[in-house]
Amino acid sequence: MRLEQIIKGTGANILHGSPDCEITSITSDSRKACPGALFIAVKGYSADGHAYIEDALAKGASAVVDADRKALALCADSFYGHPSGKLELVGITGTNGKTTTVTLLYNLFRKLGYECGLLSTIANYVGTRRSETANTTADPITINSLLSEMVDAGCQYCFMEVSSIGIEQERVAGLEFKVGIFSNLTHDHLDYHKTFAEYLRCKKMFFDSLPKSAVAITNIDDKNGMVMVQNTAAQVVTYSCRSIADHSCKILEESLEGMLLKIDGTEAWTKLTGAHNAYNIMAIYCTALALGSPKDETLTALSSLESAPGRLETLHGPNGIVAVIDYAHTPDALENVLKTLKDIDRQRNLICLFGCGGDRDKTKRPEMAAVAEKYADRIFVTSDNCRTEDPEAIIADIKAGFSKKGLAKTICITDRREAIKAAITMAPENSTVLIAGKGHETYQIIGTQKFHFDEREIVNEIFEQIK
Repeated sequence: MRLEQIIKGTGANILHGSPDCEITSITSDSRKACPGALFIAVKGYSADGHAYIEDALAKGASAVVDADRKALALCADSFYGHPSGKLELVGITGTNGKTTTVTLLYNLFRKLGYECGLLSTIANYVGTRRSETANTTADPITINSLLSEMVDAGCQYCFMEVSSIGIEQERVAGLEFKVGIFSNLTHDHLDYHKTFAEYLRCKKMFFDSLPKSAVAITNIDDKNGMVMVQNTAAQVVTYSCRSIADHSCKILEESLEGMLLKIDGTEAWTKLTGAHNAYNIMAIYCTALALGSPKDETLTALSSLESAPGRLETLHGPNGIVAVIDYAHTPDALENVLKTLKDIDRQRNLICLFGCGGDRDKTKRPEMAAVAEKYADRIFVTSDNCRTEDPEAIIADIKAGFSKKGLAKTICITDRREAIKAAITMAPENSTVLIAGKGHETYQIIGTQKFHFDEREIVNEIFEQIK
């Protein structure tokens, strides 16, 4: 494709190369430059691409353009032939539930007989081909490259997580969403956005950008549910588990094995459990209907779906002990999970183990402590992905959120493996041990290094030792 075709209407400016030169690849990483490549110099948060122009040219880049982040996204969209417009693209934004919702949508539509793609925190899928992911919302070149692969593979749908940071950094600019979903808005990413109002504004930008031909699906039980869609041009569809909405749900029965729900007057079983998952199910159900799937067929397929990895994942051990691995890493997510486990069986002893990530939002640390104190009978505070922060300092921030009563039932063990072992071996018979924060992750980040750390393996090893 000629350079001038790629940058037309994007706002990018040519710094090196002729408008009619042929471009065979695009990159914003000078290390990936090569003959035939277009290097897009963008000023980012951690580095300025303009400082690497000479490096890109030395590697043989055929052209260089200057661009802001939106222009980068539009160039990627143009180079890959506007792939988002060639399939049904569904995006979900919100604090909690994004990964579960897109993963279940991907599995649902595959059960319904369609080829699908998935862009999520856990992994990316082109059909059944998996690739790893580094961010909740990838960079625009990666997104459009994967969407193009999906089109070539015959995918009809793509389900995508859309983070507030991804929205603010224009990573989704130029994408044609058929459906946008709002799940909920609670405390997270304030290290980046600084204020809750700014966090909300970034989420709302996603719905403000949806076209009239799209559908905006929103949870009206969240106080910001209607705020999100108040300025959208898209058709608005509402869902609720508490009030009147376009689509409504009520939990009839609940256990660790699943829930019996009443959705729009029809009873349906799901293998997921907890009120927060009832909302996830409603988001999925509304999306399926918006995309033309019949109600009965949708509910039948939903009843057979398993939860996303690391979301209320249960492992049964000796003496009636059940370990529950969950990704909950925000105060709201932790409360959702603890309340669910408490409500399922109030006779069981509930133990909560959690930590907080380093180099991330510090203000939620004491809030996590207050939530754990409210529901758990015993608490273990430990490290998570401490990154370059001192794990002891992170734990100190968490402890500041406990009352004297809370501290009396709390044990702090910095080594996460040892903390998990202590939580399980000290648990009375018939206890539930929630291991929160890492969920699907199979690694721990200490300093700048990743180390293998799979909590399923660790829990099963401990269960074997105490049999």
